[in-house]
Amino acid sequence: MRLLRPRGVYAPQEDTELLARAARAELRVLDRLGVDVLDVGTGTGALALLAAESGTARVTAVDISRRAVLAARYNARRRGLRVAVRRGDLVAPADGRRFDLILSNPPYVLAPGRVSAASRTWHAGADGRTVLDRLCADAPALLRDSGVLLLVQSALCGVEQTVRRLADTGLESRVELRTSIPFGPVMARHAAWLEERGLIEPGTRKEELVVIRAQRR
Repeated sequence: MRLLRPRGVYAPQEDTELLARAARAELRVLDRLGVDVLDVGTGTGALALLAAESGTARVTAVDISRRAVLAARYNARRRGLRVAVRRGDLVAPADGRRFDLILSNPPYVLAPGRVSAASRTWHAGADGRTVLDRLCADAPALLRDSGVLLLVQSALCGVEQTVRRLADTGLESRVELRTSIPFGPVMARHAAWLEERGLIEPGTRKEELVVIRAQRR
């Protein structure tokens, strides 16, 4: 879909589409009145809009970026979709509520140096887990019984670590979808650094993306 994306707001890419595939399948299973959906780190609102298009979901979207919040609100209004967009850090704006489905495409790119205002939509520290670990710790408490968390990440930042952390909170976790994509400009720029750390083989210019599904039983 064509979306307003101000400068500094994450553009929907292959990871967004992979997570959207998993979300569509989950929403079909959850096809009932009154399902509550939370999109964490909504950016342009692409995933929140997908959920709202079902017509029965009550959708909340959160982002720490003012520009992202304004963009998501505009994109929802433009399509006549009801999405409550809140500004705040990760799940904090939704604290105290419970959801049937939580979606998140968090920053997960491994990169040297400090996170800046310009890089915070993708930069997740030297191990790629700056946001992922917080999400794994905080999001499960917002799930209803049988509620599902879907998140997307690179395999380079530890798939088993994410699965284990979510399992430690009592969720049943597994890899739901996988795909391999060519490095984008950011990953290509840091390829030599990734090679030096032994995270990729010399000359490798592809990464695997995965969607992890975790459910409260």
